[in-house]
Amino acid sequence: MSKTLNRGEMAALRAQIIQDKIKLKNDFPFYADKCLKICTKEGDVKPFILNKAQLYIHQQLENQKRQIGKVRAVILKARQMGISSYVAGRYYHITTHSRGCQCFILTNSLKTTNSLYKMAQRFYEHTPLLARPEVKTNNSKELNFGLLDSGYKIGTAETKTEGRGTTIQLSHNSECAFWNNAGEIFKGLLQAVPDVNGTEIIFESTANGIGNFFHQMYQKAESGLSDYIPIFVPWHWQNEYKRESQDDLKETEKELFLQQAYSLTKEQLAWRRNKIIELSIDGQDGEKVFSVEYPSDAAEAFQLSGEDTFISPELVMRARKTKCEPYGPKICGVDVARFGEDRTCIVIRQGRVVLYLKTFKKIDNMEIVGILVQLIEEYKLSKVFIDLGGGSGIIDRLNELGNRDIVVGVNFGSKPFNHERFLNKRSEMFGLFRDWLEDAPVQLIDSNELQGDLCNIKYSYDSNSRLVMEPKEKMKARGLRSCDLADALILTFSMPPSAYDIMHKSNNIVKSLAGDFREKMNVINKARQEVKSNSW
Repeated sequence: MSKTLNRGEMAALRAQIIQDKIKLKNDFPFYADKCLKICTKEGDVKPFILNKAQLYIHQQLENQKRQIGKVRAVILKARQMGISSYVAGRYYHITTHSRGCQCFILTNSLKTTNSLYKMAQRFYEHTPLLARPEVKTNNSKELNFGLLDSGYKIGTAETKTEGRGTTIQLSHNSECAFWNNAGEIFKGLLQAVPDVNGTEIIFESTANGIGNFFHQMYQKAESGLSDYIPIFVPWHWQNEYKRESQDDLKETEKELFLQQAYSLTKEQLAWRRNKIIELSIDGQDGEKVFSVEYPSDAAEAFQLSGEDTFISPELVMRARKTKCEPYGPKICGVDVARFGEDRTCIVIRQGRVVLYLKTFKKIDNMEIVGILVQLIEEYKLSKVFIDLGGGSGIIDRLNELGNRDIVVGVNFGSKPFNHERFLNKRSEMFGLFRDWLEDAPVQLIDSNELQGDLCNIKYSYDSNSRLVMEPKEKMKARGLRSCDLADALILTFSMPPSAYDIMHKSNNIVKSLAGDFREKMNVINKARQEVKSNSW
């Protein structure tokens, strides 16, 4: 027999129900656990409990929403990590708790679109009555919540005009690295989603090479050149990606490095090794395919074959995870922005350690001068090497401020010290930088943006077997951003340390000669004045 509640207990129960409803509306991880059901890989229907990758993405999106009032994100993922499911659940939650909210699902194929749409329908079927809105239409093409005037629309990237002629508040764009008409569709989405608070646009995909729409979107987000934030989730965050390891199994050098760099367990390494064997079919390099399909790092997902790139991702990643003691003079490299989307980049290196790395967008030359004056004082810099291509005005002003002994302009196209090995100064600096990387241990700042700049540059040799680095213009033609950070870093290799003393001595000799000359001219002028005054 059920107990009859008194007035106080009834009030407490009502207050608890209201509190639960508020939490269900405002706390998506709580709502997902209590209200949503997903179909697992094993075919079971279970509560949607967010995993590590999903919770991380949720935190990043909510932080952005608090800061700017809306969500604009590009998510790079490994395969089968539940990222599409997270976005689907997030958007179902918003759609069923908002008035006049239209969610648009767009993927590379009708099959994938229908799969995400059916996921939303499954969410509705299993939503408890307490949190389930009234539905007006629920069929294979439309899910509409009548009283809320909210619902779903679907499309595929096979049609260029998808998204046009409608207003969308939530845009879920899945596997967009594989879209055929990505550029045209993106233009339509910009018109369909108003640039107002509460709206969300999420692009999520595995990598599919470089230079395509998704890669360009991620590059711009990573460099801060768009409103979008880059989000990456590595394969080893997925709990299922492990298998029993044999006790007598010896790790390779690469596996030992990965184990140390990412704190991988033996079970995760065993899963990785087995997956590489599976991917090594039809003559494919299983390890390279694994790096793209299941990357540990964003820069690893977007990479050319080792035969094409001058700087290997493995060398850069090893330096990113290494710790060294700095020694010797502190050298600064400055690559100044020349065009609209170029970045002004500043790097400071001391011996085997890169100490400082920063990029600036849309900053004028006098602001750069102020930053460099501060860095010269703070780091006690021995030399500041500045690209003459865009920094001549900066050099002049720094010289006027008394930094003539420190600041050196570098012409990337000028003659190298070793003209038998390198075509020009830029090629020589890249060559010396790679020599430095290979002479481990060395330490780079742990930056995906830097690795992306370093590891996509092609190279060749001229008829005299001299190294020729790919120009920035050709990189841009391939859909890559300008490698500004890489150029700032290699500028710290524009002159061997032994040459600093030579240059300093040369400057002192010039100053001494100039001083002697001025002193002699003063004596001559004084004698002339005396002759003039004594003459009749």
